[in-house]
Amino acid sequence: MIPVERSMKGCGASGNNRRAAARSPPCSSGVASEREIMAVALTLLALLIEAMAGYPDRLVRSIGHPVIWMGSLIAVLERRWNRKTAAPALRRTLGAVAVVLLVGIVGVAAFIIERGLLILPFGLIGVGVIASTLIAQRSLHRHVARVADALDNAGPASGREAVSHIVSRDTNALDEAGVARAAIESLAENFSDGVVAPVLWMIIAGLPGAAIYKAVNTADSMIGHRTARFQAFGWAAARFDDLLNLPASRLSALLIIAAAATKATSASVAWRAVRRDAPHHRSPNAGYPEAAMAGALGLALAGPRIYAGVHVDDAFMGNGRYAAKTSDIRAALGLYCRADAILIGLVAMLAAALIAIG
Repeated sequence: MIPVERSMKGCGASGNNRRAAARSPPCSSGVASEREIMAVALTLLALLIEAMAGYPDRLVRSIGHPVIWMGSLIAVLERRWNRKTAAPALRRTLGAVAVVLLVGIVGVAAFIIERGLLILPFGLIGVGVIASTLIAQRSLHRHVARVADALDNAGPASGREAVSHIVSRDTNALDEAGVARAAIESLAENFSDGVVAPVLWMIIAGLPGAAIYKAVNTADSMIGHRTARFQAFGWAAARFDDLLNLPASRLSALLIIAAAATKATSASVAWRAVRRDAPHHRSPNAGYPEAAMAGALGLALAGPRIYAGVHVDDAFMGNGRYAAKTSDIRAALGLYCRADAILIGLVAMLAAALIAIG
């Protein structure tokens, strides 16, 4: 949240006198600020708009998408600054400068858009429409459902093609179980990265908070890889993304566990899987929603995988079945929908509470 200049409102400022106190009411920690109410209301509005309408494909084809625009800027910076002939230390420094520049440009643009629209009648609706593009509830469900449909209708080859659009691992050698597991892992991780994290940062800092998060997350997905080309240049993007996703990944796991509470045993198994397995994942964040999903569905997710020809021997999340099925993808989608509904409900409750005390 953008900090309130309390010293300008007569609260705790040095040299306050009776005249200043008469002009300004004393601060109350139990009163929600207009900015806080706006940020939560914006988040709820964005969630509802995205859940109902998503981002139409015709808009992607005609004007692109905010993530595509961010990705274009990242690609330009990477091409110009990530020189193979440069020393690793210089490439790491330039990568950090690129992230700072990206955050600055995106944050300032989002701040100007938000403030400019909010001075207009019904401007919050306009900000909500823009903010909804930074959340991926509907598109995530659609892409994962396509994998299940492809496996059911056309077999493993079609499933591999469909899942290649949502995972970065090598998919050429995946069998039906491997495709199903990859889809479920992507659903779990992207619930955190694509839904919960932007929602959380939007609550904290409005449109600029969500936009900055999305910019960093996009940078991590493009350059935050442990390869010869990106190991140094993408270091800052990867570490910053890890930091920003830290709270959302834990919250995502709790939401999945809560969604699994319709079956008490599933919820308890999911909780144990998170506590036992999540800290051993190669990512400091992805293991939490993946372990929760694995435990809730009775699966074993993660484990050994291949990225860009490199074998990665990761820990397993959950201790259930390794051979996932198409039915498991659909069960995971149901769990995801319930977890997302809980998230929307929590944001709505927070908005109502802030309005009541504000």
